[in-house]
Amino acid sequence: MAKAPARPDPAPLLIACALGIERLALRTGERGGAHGRVTVLRTGMGPKNAERAVTGALGKESLRDAAVVATGFCAGLAPGMHPGDLVVAEETRSAHGSTPCVGTELLVKELVRAVPGRTVHTGPLVGSDHVVRGHERADLLATGAIAVDMESAATLHSAVRAGRRPVAAVRVVVDAPQHELVRVGTVRGGISAFRVLRAVLPAFFEWHRSSLLPRR
Repeated sequence: MAKAPARPDPAPLLIACALGIERLALRTGERGGAHGRVTVLRTGMGPKNAERAVTGALGKESLRDAAVVATGFCAGLAPGMHPGDLVVAEETRSAHGSTPCVGTELLVKELVRAVPGRTVHTGPLVGSDHVVRGHERADLLATGAIAVDMESAATLHSAVRAGRRPVAAVRVVVDAPQHELVRVGTVRGGISAFRVLRAVLPAFFEWHRSSLLPRR
């Protein structure tokens, strides 16, 4: 009697962040919990490091078909944002153009469940090659962007360039127009953002599980 063909392993999940403190918050991601293998990749700061690290990771056979989530901290651009708020990107923007994100509504629902009481904002997330402060924030807000960071746009652009796959970006506001920080983690806002980032993994796992389901 012939054996049934082995079921292929589900596509893995790659969670990309830039900083060691972000990687620390996400360290439980490599212990499983998603439908498939989970890798948390620290890319280093800036778009060039993100592009290099993500392209290299997805070039490995084990991660070739991985779904990709860019995450970590960001600067909020819109008035009324506070440290610890969440940003779910509808798209990321950079000089390379825009990258649409997948499953935004699902992520919002799951984040509300994972981190009750936290405000979740949705909209465009713009990339920068430097820390944005002062008037630059107002200029970026005028383009329609609601938050800025240095790696998400490069991460998702590199991910879709390497092959068709679900991509998303979820960031935690660590500073906002009324709450600018000098350094991440040195004041209450940074600590609040760290705690929120540590709690978001279940939402990523559910997004990943949903991304594996057949499309109708």
